[in-house]
Amino acid sequence: MDNEILGCYVSTSTDAKWSEGERDNAFEKGRLFRRYIWGDKGICKILEKLKYLDYGNSLSTILFQFYVNPIPYELKNIDDIEKYRRKEKSIGIPIVVNNINFFNKSEEGRYNFLKQSILQKIDLLYGVVILEKLDTKIDILKSDIQKLFD
Repeated sequence: MDNEILGCYVSTSTDAKWSEGERDNAFEKGRLFRRYIWGDKGICKILEKLKYLDYGNSLSTILFQFYVNPIPYELKNIDDIEKYRRKEKSIGIPIVVNNINFFNKSEEGRYNFLKQSILQKIDLLYGVVILEKLDTKIDILKSDIQKLFD
């Protein structure tokens, strides 16, 4: 990430108790999901157009952390939004991806899920911006994201 305010991270979980077939299935779903993030029509390819200096100085990195079918232990420990890291000027925003909200949907439904999830998480980020007294122009950022998605 050079000057992009938005970035993406993908985590795919497996459990040592799973069969080889279950692990292969998890790996394939992770690979499929990554195409929606970094592929030719990937969400992060779209979002990388937004530069942090256009929105203020106190938040330089918003990292969307996609957890693909997290195991129950991992799921229990995923917050709606992470704490702001003042030293790094960054924040992580987890998004859980599973069969119900993503893999069982059509391609259009999958993109709609990603877009809506990102916009909903930006709404949560607004609360952090207020609480931490950040100068980030979150309303403009959300509007610009919406324009990129349209």
